[in-house]
Amino acid sequence: MSQQDTVQDPPTAASGFGESAFSRFFELRMHGTDTRTEILAGITTFVTMAYIIFVNPQMMASAGMDHGAAFVATCLGAAVACLFMGLYANWPVGLAPGMGLNAFFTYTVVADMGYSWEIALGAVFIAGVLFVIMSVTRIRGWMLESIPMDMRIAMAAGVGLFIGFIGLKNAGIVVANPATLITLGDLTAPAPMLAALGFLLMAVLSQRQVSGALMIGVLAVTLAGIPLGLVEYGGLVAAPPSLAPTFFKLDIAGALDVAMVSVIIAFLFVNLFDTAGTLLGVASRAHLVDENGKIQNMDRALKADSTSSVIGAFLGCAPVTSYVESVAGVTAGGRTGLTAVTVGVMFLLAVFFAPLAGMVPAYATAGALVYVAMLMMTGMEKLDWADMSEVVPALLMIVMIPLTFSIANGIAVGFISYVVIKLCVGRQADISPGAYVLAVIFLAKFAYL
Repeated sequence: MSQQDTVQDPPTAASGFGESAFSRFFELRMHGTDTRTEILAGITTFVTMAYIIFVNPQMMASAGMDHGAAFVATCLGAAVACLFMGLYANWPVGLAPGMGLNAFFTYTVVADMGYSWEIALGAVFIAGVLFVIMSVTRIRGWMLESIPMDMRIAMAAGVGLFIGFIGLKNAGIVVANPATLITLGDLTAPAPMLAALGFLLMAVLSQRQVSGALMIGVLAVTLAGIPLGLVEYGGLVAAPPSLAPTFFKLDIAGALDVAMVSVIIAFLFVNLFDTAGTLLGVASRAHLVDENGKIQNMDRALKADSTSSVIGAFLGCAPVTSYVESVAGVTAGGRTGLTAVTVGVMFLLAVFFAPLAGMVPAYATAGALVYVAMLMMTGMEKLDWADMSEVVPALLMIVMIPLTFSIANGIAVGFISYVVIKLCVGRQADISPGAYVLAVIFLAKFAYL
């Protein structure tokens, strides 16, 4: 039976009540799809983003969190977010802890600034609450319009460089050097060599449009480490670890420190613009835009995304956000929230694979970090290269995020330089109120904190 036949023919008694209920609730017929297509699309999306169940617990463990609890929190945070997106917004979007934001959480807020992971979770919670407020008011639209497009592009590209650098560092491909700060590591050592081969495998599989290219690369490198004595086999399936070490451990009061303002802003704005860009892209591909340009249930999708970060903070997650990998599921035919619900169910099932996640070494996920970094930097082609007053602040932001090892510091340098350059060249009309506000906040951060 063709998909068209499935959509047009009314459900028969043999199709069962479940099929009819799914069809009515998710409006499958209206969107020109069916249950089978939606479930397959959800599995496709999950496979493309499942690498996060290996990467995020490692990031959180580096911040001092229990690896097993962080693994369960990652799976549950993603599952709840996907279910909320599917059941409330009826969008085919998968969500999980955000790449880049988890690195900022661990390596900047905890490792560099010296805050505990509990306080960092408190900052995630506050940023999530602010995101919810913005999503239910007109503040969101005002802020999105206030931030120059080049600054938005720079945030994504800078975060990409940041996580790419962390991936190279974790693999031992770049190492510390007292004379030059960093230098090339020993590529003949097993770990850097396997990480490099893993990255190349991911790049080739992605180019060949193989679903789950990143997850395949991570698992292949992990398996290759077993005969080399780098990885100890610990099994595949077991009862989920306890969530108790991270559940409701956030320290909101500790995050209400004036020095945390820039951190909260960084969590908020990177999540906001990443979410907006992803949802707009998915909406277009999933035919959720009507003839008047209005996007169906966009407000609900934003509310689902923003609320998920708040819930994730209680579980022990870095900010939860919409994944651009959802496009893979949309390309496979996903059009409704049933796709997202399927992704959520897959994440729930993943909690039983904790032994596998615990086996994966840092160098196995390094290739995924570097490859995702490359994807995040592709937007740089859209920078206004003809206008130096636009592109110079953007490039400063992109460069300073990895070089200062801080998303917050990089964003601060970008906005301060943007306002200063625009004022000095007599183009103050280009500066939005939002850009002025952020520049003043960041100047205060550098002057008094």
